[in-house]
Amino acid sequence: MFPEYEEQMIRLKNADAQFADLCERHHRLDQAIHDIEAHTVPATYEHLEDLKKQKLQVKDQVYAALRRAGAV
Repeated sequence: MFPEYEEQMIRLKNADAQFADLCERHHRLDQAIHDIEAHTVPATYEHLEDLKKQKLQVKDQVYAALRRAGAV
Protein backbone atom coordinates (compact mmCIF):
# COMPACT_ATOMS: atom_id res chain seq x y z
CA MET A 1 0.00 0.00 0.00
CA PHE A 2 2.73 2.46 1.04
CA PRO A 3 6.05 0.68 0.49
CA GLU A 4 7.98 3.80 1.43
CA TYR A 5 6.47 3.62 4.95
CA GLU A 6 6.74 -0.15 5.42
CA GLU A 7 8.81 -0.01 8.63
CA GLN A 8 6.58 2.64 10.19
CA MET A 9 3.49 0.65 9.27
CA ILE A 10 4.85 -2.51 10.89
CA ARG A 11 5.57 -0.63 14.11
CA LEU A 12 2.17 1.05 14.07
CA LYS A 13 0.35 -2.24 13.40
CA ASN A 14 2.05 -3.76 16.45
CA ALA A 15 1.24 -0.77 18.65
CA ASP A 16 -2.28 0.10 17.45
CA ALA A 17 -4.94 -2.56 16.95
CA GLN A 18 -7.23 -0.12 15.15
CA PHE A 19 -4.48 0.67 12.63
CA ALA A 20 -3.85 -3.05 12.16
CA ASP A 21 -7.58 -3.55 11.50
CA LEU A 22 -7.55 -0.79 8.87
CA CYS A 23 -4.61 -2.42 7.10
CA GLU A 24 -6.32 -5.81 7.21
CA ARG A 25 -9.53 -4.29 5.78
CA HIS A 26 -7.51 -2.72 2.96
CA HIS A 27 -5.91 -6.09 2.24
CA ARG A 28 -9.30 -7.87 2.16
CA LEU A 29 -10.76 -5.24 -0.19
CA ASP A 30 -7.69 -5.47 -2.42
CA GLN A 31 -8.06 -9.25 -2.61
CA ALA A 32 -11.79 -9.02 -3.37
CA ILE A 33 -11.11 -6.55 -6.18
CA HIS A 34 -8.36 -8.76 -7.57
CA ASP A 35 -10.64 -11.81 -7.53
CA ILE A 36 -13.37 -9.95 -9.40
CA GLU A 37 -10.96 -8.53 -11.96
CA ALA A 38 -9.44 -11.99 -12.49
CA HIS A 39 -12.96 -13.30 -13.14
CA THR A 40 -12.70 -15.86 -10.33
CA VAL A 41 -15.63 -14.23 -8.52
CA PRO A 42 -18.69 -12.90 -10.37
CA ALA A 43 -19.79 -9.35 -9.61
CA THR A 44 -21.50 -6.40 -11.21
CA TYR A 45 -19.58 -3.37 -12.39
CA GLU A 46 -21.31 -1.32 -9.70
CA HIS A 47 -20.17 -3.71 -6.96
CA LEU A 48 -16.59 -3.59 -8.22
CA GLU A 49 -16.65 0.21 -8.27
CA ASP A 50 -18.09 0.27 -4.74
CA LEU A 51 -15.26 -1.96 -3.50
CA LYS A 52 -12.70 0.31 -5.15
CA LYS A 53 -14.22 3.36 -3.45
CA GLN A 54 -14.17 1.59 -0.09
CA LYS A 55 -10.53 0.62 -0.61
CA LEU A 56 -9.60 4.21 -1.41
CA GLN A 57 -11.38 5.47 1.72
CA VAL A 58 -9.52 2.95 3.86
CA LYS A 59 -6.23 3.89 2.21
CA ASP A 60 -6.92 7.54 3.05
CA GLN A 61 -7.59 6.55 6.67
CA VAL A 62 -4.33 4.59 6.82
CA TYR A 63 -2.40 7.56 5.46
CA ALA A 64 -4.07 9.90 7.96
CA ALA A 65 -3.10 7.55 10.79
CA LEU A 66 0.49 7.50 9.53
CA ARG A 67 0.50 11.31 9.55
CA ARG A 68 -0.92 11.46 13.08
CA ALA A 69 1.79 9.05 14.22
CA GLY A 70 4.46 11.27 12.68
CA ALA A 71 5.51 8.64 10.15
CA VAL A 72 4.86 10.93 7.18
